[in-house]
Amino acid sequence: MKKINITSIALLVYLVIMSVIGWPGNNPENGYVEYFCVIGITLAIICLLRYLQIRRLKIRKKWNEDNNTSQPSE
Repeated sequence: MKKINITSIALLVYLVIMSVIGWPGNNPENGYVEYFCVIGITLAIICLLRYLQIRRLKIRKKWNEDNNTSQPSE
């Protein structure tokens, strides 16, 4: 399993745990709208981080391939 997948799964597990802890079930005055907005924003950030990690790895792989081909072999 790639490191990106492990990181994404760990962040999603953290989000689920924090969602369960912060559930406003017995105290609805806190507002469900705020609760779901925070969860949605957090999920969007996790997706953005995953996208950036994948993009960074592709750029790094391309950069390493370019460096390997530009070096003369002896």
